[in-house]
Amino acid sequence: MSQTPSELKYAGSHEWVRLEEDGTVTIGISDHAQDALGDVVFVEVPDVGSALAAGEEAGVVESVKAASDIYSPVGGEVLAVNELLEDEPETVNSDPYNDGWFYKLQPADTSELDALLNAEDYQSKCDEDD
Repeated sequence: MSQTPSELKYAGSHEWVRLEEDGTVTIGISDHAQDALGDVVFVEVPDVGSALAAGEEAGVVESVKAASDIYSPVGGEVLAVNELLEDEPETVNSDPYNDGWFYKLQPADTSELDALLNAEDYQSKCDEDD
């Protein structure tokens, strides 16, 4: 069974969002998503400084099985990207919620977080999809 940390918010497209103390958000893909993809071999993240709208394509994650688009769960400006994933994309498989994060964003409107799923609702969605 995949892990679904309760302190995170989730998009139906399987991205997670962690609201940080400084008001920024960190974004990655869920344990459920990395498990479904299999061994991750490449991650494309957005450029630092780029502006993303909620629901906009933000990058791609490729595995030995498939390639999948990554969508921005909330809108804002990209502040940082996880450079570790360039050389070690498999980190997404081993630690999707910590070292395997994709990018950090300064949200344009934090109320967009309210539209995302809580852990219980996200887990229910995953169970329905399986």
